[in-house]
Amino acid sequence: MLDWKDIDTVLLDMDGTLLDLHFDNYFWLEHVPLRFAEARGLSEADAKAQLLQRYGDIQGTLEWYCVDHWSRELGLDIALLKQEVAHLIQVHPDVIEFLDLLKRAGKRRVLVTNAHQKSLELKMRRTPLRDRLDHVVCAHDLGLPKEDAGFWPRLRQQEAFDPVRTLFVDDSLAVLRAARRYGITHLLAILLPDTRQAERRVDEFPAIRGFSTLLPGLRTLIG
Repeated sequence: MLDWKDIDTVLLDMDGTLLDLHFDNYFWLEHVPLRFAEARGLSEADAKAQLLQRYGDIQGTLEWYCVDHWSRELGLDIALLKQEVAHLIQVHPDVIEFLDLLKRAGKRRVLVTNAHQKSLELKMRRTPLRDRLDHVVCAHDLGLPKEDAGFWPRLRQQEAFDPVRTLFVDDSLAVLRAARRYGITHLLAILLPDTRQAERRVDEFPAIRGFSTLLPGLRTLIG
């Protein structure tokens, strides 16, 4: 699928790519509605309906990913609520071996996430990812989400990658489209971002169910 000799830098999304999206889906679709219903005296069904409307209104913007924004909007301590279900944070299968093999192969490993700094820090504490990454870039520090065309030039100011010799892996098709428009040559979509849901069908980009697909090629490269 990939010729690793053509790749120097690997840009990796976090939620749904390196980490199981089940945590985030459960948190926003079940846990936040429960706590919002309790705080407002609503039924869970009414709380979910209100929240889904609010989520949809700003989906794809930096605010949509912002813990502080939702704390203000909902009157809840979102960072604290995330800690209540932090046991659900899980690394996808084969991710650790994949990252270790990338290092052995001399590839630069860069996490590029839309997650808010508070979410990012929680997930770094709960997983062994931090020590297996060469650089971590948070979209909130750059002021634009990955879906925005302006994000990519800003990223390149922080991380001097060659788009032609870069692999980018993400579960968001909107983000992958933005990366393609910027000129990143090697793109992969994730077919199973949430292990509790059905595998997706993706025709627009090369796609993998998980990182086990990429291990043989890296092992061969390393010899």
